Amino acid sequence: MKNVIVTAVFLSLSVISPFVFASSCKDPVVLVHGNTSTPASWDNTYNLLLSQGYTSADIYRPDWGSKYCASCNNHNGSEETPVRQAINNAIANSCSGQIDIIGHSMGATLAAQQISKLAAASYVDTFVGIAGAFRGLYSCGIYPFNVWSSTCGYYGLSIQSPFLDGLFGDPLGDKVYSIKSNSDQVVCATGVCTVYGVHSSSIWNEDASFTYSLGHFGLQTDTAQEQINLIQ
Repeated sequence: MKNVIVTAVFLSLSVISPFVFASSCKDPVVLVHGNTSTPASWDNTYNLLLSQGYTSADIYRPDWGSKYCASCNNHNGSEETPVRQAINNAIANSCSGQIDIIGHSMGATLAAQQISKLAAASYVDTFVGIAGAFRGLYSCGIYPFNVWSSTCGYYGLSIQSPFLDGLFGDPLGDKVYSIKSNSDQVVCATGVCTVYGVHSSSIWNEDASFTYSLGHFGLQTDTAQEQINLIQ
């Protein structure tokens, strides 16, 4: 009788344990802030993730770029390193073999670039680009007749910059979403949000795009629940 009970307990554990392990395994999340911003800009998303079962070890918030010179930052060199390291570390520590990445503004294009450079799209379950300028900014001009700054130059966000043209079409993950606004102070600074008829924050081959009546920064701070819904 004792052996029967032990066997029954063992069998019940063998059935239950996969579900226990599955529920405790969370894809690491990489949150990439925008130009001159800080990891703290993700506090709403970070705290909501913690409330929904993630631990601080599951969340990566790379800190990149100058905080004082927006026109100095681009997608080349020292700006790349923290984001690349965060993505590599998240993949290395993933219990599922996949990660989720959410980027805001220039952090969205910087994260997309690192996925491409690392050939890491197969490791990304969900990529969410928030208020990104994936098709460039009219406020930066059209390359090579762009505004003379790093942010708008060869490795920057001028329309048809070599950086953006080289990135266009690259796979970014199993699922790709964009979050955008038609009242974005940065992406729509000239009064026009579209580039050649497509909203600049829309991403090629995306699964869906969501538009909110929020400004450039509100798209990051005020859509935390929507962000987490997308990566579940």
